[in-house]
Amino acid sequence: MKVSSNADRLVTQVLTGEVWPATADRHAYRVDPDGAPFLLPGMGAVTLGTHLGDPATGLSSDHLEPGLSVRHRDAAANYALQYLTCVGNTVTIVSGEAAGCTGTVIGQHAYVLVDAPDDVLERTTVGDRVRIRAEGQGLRLTDHPLVRVKNLSPAVLDRMPGGTRPDGRLEVHVAARVPAEAAGAGGGMFSEFANTDLMGAYAGLSDDLSLGLESLRIGDLVVLEDQDHGFGRGYRPGWVTVGTISTGQCALFGHGPGPSTLLTGPAEAFAIVDDPSANLSSYVLEEA
Repeated sequence: MKVSSNADRLVTQVLTGEVWPATADRHAYRVDPDGAPFLLPGMGAVTLGTHLGDPATGLSSDHLEPGLSVRHRDAAANYALQYLTCVGNTVTIVSGEAAGCTGTVIGQHAYVLVDAPDDVLERTTVGDRVRIRAEGQGLRLTDHPLVRVKNLSPAVLDRMPGGTRPDGRLEVHVAARVPAEAAGAGGGMFSEFANTDLMGAYAGLSDDLSLGLESLRIGDLVVLEDQDHGFGRGYRPGWVTVGTISTGQCALFGHGPGPSTLLTGPAEAFAIVDDPSANLSSYVLEEA
């Protein structure tokens, strides 16, 4: 993106975590929006076969987390992992069969989510330790004081199309526009933690619940209308938030594929360009 920033003033830290297991309790079943019980995989562990650019909906899953689900076993360190890790950061596996292989942070959910090729994921297991090169929190766009940057590595920012237009607005390309009524679980939370689940993307469930979001892909950049994610997440008319879809299919009502927050501010500060190719897969570092 052709834009001035304070990227040369950012601090890089090495954070650690481990691949966390899928968890459950004795109350196995949940119910979908129509009241049907379900028991489906989704959160935690190593999830194969779903990567940046793949469909986010239509799979038999609940709260699908692509790739590696990573957290730290110390609660305070885990919060730091969530807050400081940014989309596009490089992750290196440091134990187990896949030691030395790398992946890329694609967002946050209950865990930090890491995409990697399936041949790497096949050699990774629960408990394997990872090292994250965390850089991005504190990033500012010096010519756009009304735009707040969240969870975005400067490397991804550099590769995104758009930038500062002659009229002073920030041009950002998105694959989909999300109406305000689609914002579900995640409202009220810090925008550096987890993501925003989008309602209305219940592929294969009730047609009357559709908001036209069934074609979302993992990694799609989307704009959430009338959403302010500057300090928390909430409804604010005349504001927009740009995020990247980091989680997939949900069967639980009020939940759905979710974007991790990248940019937020008054709508007049942005020039939003509809671009079906706007996906994180085009902007991550090739060596990750």
